[in-house]
Amino acid sequence: MTTTQREPVTRVAVLIPTYNERDNLPGIVARVRANVPAADVFVLDDGSPDGTGQVADDLASADPQVHVVHRAAKEGLGKAYLAGFAIVLERGYDAAVEMDADGSHLPEQLPSLLAALGEADLVIGARWVKGGEVRNWPARRKVLSVGANLYTKVLLGMAVNDATAGYRVYRASALRAMGLQGVESQGYCFQIDLTLRAVRAGLTVVEVPITFVEREVGVSKMGQDIVREALTSVTRWGIEHRVGQLRSVAGRVRGREPVGDRS
Repeated sequence: MTTTQREPVTRVAVLIPTYNERDNLPGIVARVRANVPAADVFVLDDGSPDGTGQVADDLASADPQVHVVHRAAKEGLGKAYLAGFAIVLERGYDAAVEMDADGSHLPEQLPSLLAALGEADLVIGARWVKGGEVRNWPARRKVLSVGANLYTKVLLGMAVNDATAGYRVYRASALRAMGLQGVESQGYCFQIDLTLRAVRAGLTVVEVPITFVEREVGVSKMGQDIVREALTSVTRWGIEHRVGQLRSVAGRVRGREPVGDRS
């Protein structure tokens, strides 16, 4: 897609979902505030039993640009972000940032993502593009991620190299255009789902290389059920996409068929 200059972005909301991240949260919030001082931070806590919610409240008490959304239970990454998007749209922000609480997404790279929003509707912090890097992952996990993204790219026909990436920035106008009603996906699948919606809405998607650093504190929340959901959903969407292509081709062929002499 051809890129054009968009409206300037002045009001930015950084959305940070949390579940048992009390040790990581203060550091990540401080780094966000240092690197993008004008941005507001929203901690979306899913009722963490380790006291993350209280830590977030303490941060908010000390900084008027830090806000906390206390969610009743662990409902997953997708629903947390959807709740955050609703706040972004209701309060008139220009852009929404998705960022992990565990330090894997470097706040120091956020200014680069925001700068790219000047010519995009969605900016993805991509690992699997030239200049991208992943630190502290075993080879098996790298192969799995690259393979999953290649499978997604080919099956869905998207010119996106890292559709599962979770470090990204959406314009508020993009969120409105994507039709988020009915989104039920979680984890990797949530990111693929939203990327697909952006592409199908005709939005401009730009990938910016980032360095992804595996968490040093705490435990990853991604389980096998999240991986299975992504595989199942992408396969279903891919089949629907290919069937739609075949029907379109068949319709064009029928439209070009000469009408024979019926006399």
